[in-house]
Amino acid sequence: MSMLGTKWKLHGTGKSVRPGEVVRPDERLTWPLTIGIGMQHVVAMFGATFLVPILTGMPPATTLFFSGIGTLLFLVITQGRVPSYLGSSFAFIAPILASQQQFGIPGALGGVVLAGAALAVVGAVVQKFGAGWINRLMPPIVTGAIVALIGLNLAPAAKSNFDKAPVTAFITLAVIIVVSVLFRGILGRLSILVGVVVGYLVAMIRGEVDFAKVDGATWVGLPHFQTPEFHFGVVGLFVPVVLVLVAENIGHVKSVSAMTGQNLDGVSGRALLADGAATMLAGFGGGSGTTTYAENIGVMAATKVYSTAAYWVAGIFAVVLSFSPKFGELIATVPAGVLGGAATMLYGMIGVLGVKIWVQNKVNFSNSINLTTAAVALIIGIANYTWTVGDLTFNGIALGSAAALVIYHGMKAIAKARGTVAEPETEDPASVATAAVKAAAKRAPKKRR
Repeated sequence: MSMLGTKWKLHGTGKSVRPGEVVRPDERLTWPLTIGIGMQHVVAMFGATFLVPILTGMPPATTLFFSGIGTLLFLVITQGRVPSYLGSSFAFIAPILASQQQFGIPGALGGVVLAGAALAVVGAVVQKFGAGWINRLMPPIVTGAIVALIGLNLAPAAKSNFDKAPVTAFITLAVIIVVSVLFRGILGRLSILVGVVVGYLVAMIRGEVDFAKVDGATWVGLPHFQTPEFHFGVVGLFVPVVLVLVAENIGHVKSVSAMTGQNLDGVSGRALLADGAATMLAGFGGGSGTTTYAENIGVMAATKVYSTAAYWVAGIFAVVLSFSPKFGELIATVPAGVLGGAATMLYGMIGVLGVKIWVQNKVNFSNSINLTTAAVALIIGIANYTWTVGDLTFNGIALGSAAALVIYHGMKAIAKARGTVAEPETEDPASVATAAVKAAAKRAPKKRR
């Protein structure tokens, strides 16, 4: 491929994918099919990407613009080797809401820029030295705890919107649940988007939607750009987000590697650097922080098409769509009840994703270090403990994330020095056998010389 990753080979005849084959990142189908798949990627990311700015009060069209630009930037930096769409990250919702209360939207944007810069630095280090140190710093028990507490920390925000229009919220949530199991293929994967649309129609019937700003908006125009302000007080809010973004990106690269049969470990640092750069760019212009999207992995798994050409189409289409102020204002009219219903599902899903990390990695909770790490971190995050030092305020997400890291590595160091923890960290049979042998060796009497 070229340095930009834009020279694709035609896959076979370009009209189909034979059983057992996939369209690799450096291949493409015919352009009509590629354009169709690219637009499908936009639809897949649509619901989740727009919910973040709606929930945080940010301009939806601006977020869409930077998600498209960020995707194109990601493809360039990774040289077209990692097919991915960069949509709004849910990990930014809590810190953006918290920072807005004290510093307004400009202050929140400053936090987004700082998080992006930190992620870019991590990416540069990973590209230079490899990702092994990340796995040691953030083993599955720590990563799962941080992801889980970010979602569960947002539970009060979901309830607040739900209570404003319970009927609409309940219908929205019910439709999301039913659609996810009622339909197959792409429609089933877009259950949140379908639920939001149905909930929106219900809200219209109930008179809960205000179209005043939509009527006054033009069809074509620039997105609403805003500049950031930098405050030291937001650092504690946004640092934990970087840990989540690292986990999401590394997981995305590994998923694509598994599905395509290509080893992409050598480009994982570039993926982190690219996401960091895209997030910084969004923060400087008024958009939400970005991350690689699991929704689009679902589209690739369903179509067997991993061509980055489709993502170029998706990124360009998103940018074009963002130049309609009327469309942006229409998205912004989504009422509280619809948001409450969708957020109940979304925030819960984030929490359960943390548990999924534990399950997939067979984390052993008979190990007291694992149990303590998760227990303390989750309570701090869910209850939203806060700690203020001068102008710097740390909320439940920051403190919970710090607790997970400090408790895990602190207890592990003490246990190693004292030899007090015999239980393995995972339930992998090999680990269990190894731990049993070590425990038996410690119990055996030492021979006198």
